[in-house]
Amino acid sequence: MSDKPNILYIHSDQHTPNVLGCYGDPIVKTPNLDALAAEGVMFTNAYAPSPICTPSRMSTLTGRYPYKTECWTNYNVLDSGIPTFAHAMGAGGYKPILFGRMHSIGPDQLHGYAERYIGDHCSNFVDSLDVDHGELQGAPFPERASLQKSGSGQNAYQVHDEDVTTSALKYINEELANKEDDEPFCLTVGYMLPHQPYVARKEDYDLYKDIITMPKIETPFSEDLHPHIREWRRDKDIEEVSVEEIKRARAAYWGLVTRTDIMIGEIIQALKDNGLYDNTIVVYSSDHGDQVGEHSLWWKMTFYENSVKVPLIISWPEKLKGGQVFDQLVSSLDISATMLDALSCPPLPNIQGRSLMPLMQGHDNLEDKVFSEFCNHKGMVHRMLRKGDYKFNFYYGLPNQLFNMKEDPDELSDLIDDPFHQALAQEMEAEVLHGWDPKEITEKILSKRQDYEVIEGWAQNINPVSQYYWDLDPAMDYLDK
Repeated sequence: MSDKPNILYIHSDQHTPNVLGCYGDPIVKTPNLDALAAEGVMFTNAYAPSPICTPSRMSTLTGRYPYKTECWTNYNVLDSGIPTFAHAMGAGGYKPILFGRMHSIGPDQLHGYAERYIGDHCSNFVDSLDVDHGELQGAPFPERASLQKSGSGQNAYQVHDEDVTTSALKYINEELANKEDDEPFCLTVGYMLPHQPYVARKEDYDLYKDIITMPKIETPFSEDLHPHIREWRRDKDIEEVSVEEIKRARAAYWGLVTRTDIMIGEIIQALKDNGLYDNTIVVYSSDHGDQVGEHSLWWKMTFYENSVKVPLIISWPEKLKGGQVFDQLVSSLDISATMLDALSCPPLPNIQGRSLMPLMQGHDNLEDKVFSEFCNHKGMVHRMLRKGDYKFNFYYGLPNQLFNMKEDPDELSDLIDDPFHQALAQEMEAEVLHGWDPKEITEKILSKRQDYEVIEGWAQNINPVSQYYWDLDPAMDYLDK
């Protein structure tokens, strides 16, 4: 048996940590992730580098914030010249293998992985807005349709994840169990759940339909809302959402989380059954969270905790003391640095992430601050700084926000105009803007959007073959009658 550890990195899509038993949810059924946290390490203040898919994923891969990768939107292509943790693992003697979701746009669908089984459901060159979801058309996107078309049925993303799980299990039970050498393995499993559509199979939906609660924080729509939040709700037609829609969508989301937990449990059990678990580092996280109705918001794309926070659980039975809970501020960028440190692989140059290994082994070496960015091609250029007890939200061209997260964890009292906090607000704004120019970023995003439109037009006309393409059949998406 090799002295080098194995690694299993599981990365879901849009899982807010607040819907996990080990993070305090009293009704959700997540026994496998709860057990992983009990025997491993759990971080309660892990933040996504961006509360949107591709930017967050590319930042986690590279250990660099979006302004460094220049991937701010789901239309941006990660430069293949930027090394990822998969490249560094390969340089360190591992053979990194990916099962499932990466959500990378462009011709490079490996970004350092040696092999990939089961790909994404959209073209390598055109964003997923063009995918036909049949009866649930519109429901996978941040649109009111996702609330209207919610409940019991089938979400095609679950079918994708079941294929991913089957592929990973086959590899573990056949390739890893029967291999003759003692070389360690390096597996990444990329899930799409619990991303909307808020549609779960009946067995999972029925677990919650009668017990699901209403959101803790309900915010009536008014002109007094922060301009970004006000226009976001207006643009997405969620000024008012019915109780029926809220409960239906939330029950389905809780059901999708439970289904994700079941699949993760199957993979972990396969490692145990084949005697591979004890020397395996298991890392679980997500690309961002989901508002699930809190603050009367849905999906992601805000700096509220439900949207911008992610679960982060790390287990390594041979090396890490189980049951540890850390409240320090950490970032998804730190996942890359931590895995490479644990595997004794070369560190990534220019990485902004920090290894959490010293912290988990009893040495607190972390600066207590993290950033997150949310930008789009329509001119939204926002950046968050969480430092100590405070969160500062910078909105280019709009009023900023300041919250005391210790005294006001629900972010109900904006302190930006409080005279007592003016010096702090100015100090945090200066940190946000240091090396980060919103005007320059806006210009780059608009320029990249123009470039993308040419590539998109080319792809729609030429119809190039997509690599690692998972064929989503529109019939996979439906609501029960």
